[in-house]
Amino acid sequence: MEFRLDLIDDKVEFFEASDLRTLELKIEQQIENNKALLLQVHHVQHQSAFNAITGKMLYSAVVHFKAKKL
Repeated sequence: MEFRLDLIDDKVEFFEASDLRTLELKIEQQIENNKALLLQVHHVQHQSAFNAITGKMLYSAVVHFKAKKL
């Protein structure tokens, strides 16, 4: 049996929340989690949309993590 360890080079994660503070907390928590995998934030893209049915805003973000250069 062979045991191999491969580093994660790229990771893209998607987040959504009903308010900006919650979205920010989710992203910050995942940034801390990904530090253990030696990943850092490479790019963040965010967007907001209005839901006419519920009358509320929906905030979303895509965060691209890349491996740290050692």
